[in-house]
Amino acid sequence: MKKIIFTILAPVMLTVACKKTDEFLTKLPLDQLTDQTYWTSESNVRTFTWGFYPSYFPGYASGFDLSWGGYFSGESLNDDFAPTTPTPFTKTVPATGGGWAFTNIRKANLFIERVKGVPMSAEAINNWVGIGRFFRAMEFSSKVRTFGDFPWYGQAITSENDTAALYKPRDPRELVMDSVLADFKFAAENVREADAATGPKGLIVNKAVVLAFMSRVFLFEGTWQKYQKNNTTKANEYLEAAKWASNELITKFTYTLGPDYRKLFNSLDLSTNNEMILYRRYEAGTNLLTHSLHSYVNKEAQTGASRNLLESYLAKDGLPISLSPLYKGDKTIANVVADRDPRLNATIVPALRLNGIASNYSTSGYSTLKFFNDDIKDVADGNSNTNTTDAPVIRFGEVLINYAEACVELGTLTQADLDKSVNKLRKRTGINLPDLQILGGAPAVNGVAYDDPKRDPLVPAMIWEIRRERRIELAMEGFRNNDLRRWKKLDYTDTKTNLTINRGAWVKKSDYAATLTVVIEGGAAEGYVVPSSKAELERPFPGDKVYLSPLPLDQIKLYKDRGVDLKQNPGWE
Repeated sequence: MKKIIFTILAPVMLTVACKKTDEFLTKLPLDQLTDQTYWTSESNVRTFTWGFYPSYFPGYASGFDLSWGGYFSGESLNDDFAPTTPTPFTKTVPATGGGWAFTNIRKANLFIERVKGVPMSAEAINNWVGIGRFFRAMEFSSKVRTFGDFPWYGQAITSENDTAALYKPRDPRELVMDSVLADFKFAAENVREADAATGPKGLIVNKAVVLAFMSRVFLFEGTWQKYQKNNTTKANEYLEAAKWASNELITKFTYTLGPDYRKLFNSLDLSTNNEMILYRRYEAGTNLLTHSLHSYVNKEAQTGASRNLLESYLAKDGLPISLSPLYKGDKTIANVVADRDPRLNATIVPALRLNGIASNYSTSGYSTLKFFNDDIKDVADGNSNTNTTDAPVIRFGEVLINYAEACVELGTLTQADLDKSVNKLRKRTGINLPDLQILGGAPAVNGVAYDDPKRDPLVPAMIWEIRRERRIELAMEGFRNNDLRRWKKLDYTDTKTNLTINRGAWVKKSDYAATLTVVIEGGAAEGYVVPSSKAELERPFPGDKVYLSPLPLDQIKLYKDRGVDLKQNPGWE
């Protein structure tokens, strides 16, 4: 069977321009495919959907593009990484761009409408309409995450004279997300569990993919409503949706956790890994698909993990390191990784790589192992932009932690909930941590309740432990920035007040050659590496305005010229 690789197909129609009106209404050349000639078969419908995939399922991106997430883009604005130049918060309102666009919305709406007229069964029509509504929901949820209130369009605009629709004001966030929820519910009910014509599961949007992303989207929105908007009613509604979607996957599908945590991220072939709900396949060859992530973690200098991240990993007795008698301290890398959650050993290289000593040094001394494949480190596929390790897009492990977090945020978490979610992660082959228990609402291990002394006092102890589990399970996968945003905790990223996010390994200079070029805290002979040592590069938290992005100035003017007040986000006026 032909392998399916997510690539951008040549557009068959629905090409759009950049300007507002043209973005909604574009006439296509007469020598291209038309509605009459294209929307004639289910095969054509299926082919058209591939054009959506790269936008929503980037995997490890392609070529030299490292914008897939992780620590290569805005996602690096978090407390997991300690760069020499910390990713700054947005400081100015953009003149143009900024993500305020409607191209994919129009594309999804036109797809939904066109599918209804294709000669195929009612079941097939509902399946493809469901997939169209899934992609529409994905796009709108992304816009809401970025801007908050956003104009909702449930159908394509067909007249360039319909200025009231073209320049409608922003709809309330809740209205848009209610519509997104309706789209997800329709897709969850109607999208097929399998589509034999498109090959093996894991490479296509099916019911499981819809449910998995539903759990992700509404965990975000439920906690946003709880912590950012103080809207308990909406928070509970959306969290219940996240819990339901996660539970459907846990109880009605046959996904299991992969037996090797690291192989989820560094494998050349994920097709047999039953944890993959959706993954992106890479393959070398002319006009096929490769990436450069493995090169970055193989032989190049890299942004290192922060001391803050490493200190969040439990000891192997299931206790925080501030409470566990097993913790040996951090004066050597051997001590750091000894008797710890094995996911730490699968994420961090068990040897320091320091600037001036190693060419593939890390800014913090702690280098990333999670995406590294030993078998290809010295061959072409492991270097440059020809990497072919497959990329998880959404996996069962995330769904389990989504379920646990939805339960704890709803205030309904039970031991049974922990056993079907967090404790499955802890029982993964090679992890084998003690079960997380709940005693009187408090976290416990082996029947003894505990409270991490380093817990944020504004976060209840049980929620703190579920968030810890999420941070560790999903480390470096591109989640942390959005998690801090929805919890209203971006202040954790302040390098002036949270010093451990600008600290790396403990180093004694006399143990190394004179070529060592790291900065040590306080200019001492030994101490913690300070990756970013210039005062002008500090990243103070600028306040709540940064939780939403500013609208571009050209769009505000464009709307104003047509008599519409496109309100700027608070703090960016």
